Amino acid sequence: MAATPTVRLFYWPGVRGRGEFVRLALEAASIPYVDVARESGAAAIMTAMATAPSTARSPRPYAAPFIEAIPATDPPHYVSHTALALHHLAVQLPGRLCPEGYADQALQVQLTVTDLVKEVVDCHSNMSAQREASIQHTRDFLKTRPQKFLAYFEDLAPEAGAGPFVFGESISFVDTSIFQIIEGLKYMFPTASKSLLQATPRLVRLAEAVRAHPGVAAYLLSPRRLPDNKDAAFAYYPELDMELP
Repeated sequence: MAATPTVRLFYWPGVRGRGEFVRLALEAASIPYVDVARESGAAAIMTAMATAPSTARSPRPYAAPFIEAIPATDPPHYVSHTALALHHLAVQLPGRLCPEGYADQALQVQLTVTDLVKEVVDCHSNMSAQREASIQHTRDFLKTRPQKFLAYFEDLAPEAGAGPFVFGESISFVDTSIFQIIEGLKYMFPTASKSLLQATPRLVRLAEAVRAHPGVAAYLLSPRRLPDNKDAAFAYYPELDMELP
């Protein structure tokens, strides 16, 4: 059996952000990776984006996160955007990040995760310049949006006694990504998330199963799992911690 290639992940050091979805999936699958900017500094990201050839067949990445494509090429080809990077890895490493034959279905769910993350970031991205507008935007967001997203994910989560993961007994990047959004919502909206998660018991069980997975559990206890901060996709501001409207 051929050795598993080492994945080269490019994302900003000092923050979980969107790169965390890739890290969690790799850690759960025990796939070796290099967090390039954490080892070589943020300049490595800028250098890669600036020096990568850009063609229709191999467009250069516009922003992090991105990974070097597998198999490796010279010069390297990069795959950007969290969802596409995870899909690429699932296709190139069959059965490691999701069951074989389910890469497209997993991508569909991951793109929905991306939609939720974008809406969450919109709640806090202007807090420094437009505090009152951000508070009102968050209030409007909490009226219906997380409920709709979580209901969608709840439908995918296994019933009690089944699974324990979305695709059965094997963990996938869908599971680790759902875990990350639940953790993020609990951190950013600690008050509202209590009510939100009461309505999604299967998601709560799924998140507990992910947390208990040996690869994930080891990662969460390691220094590689950075603490939450206000530069992350899920950022805590006391002004945004409110009851569901």
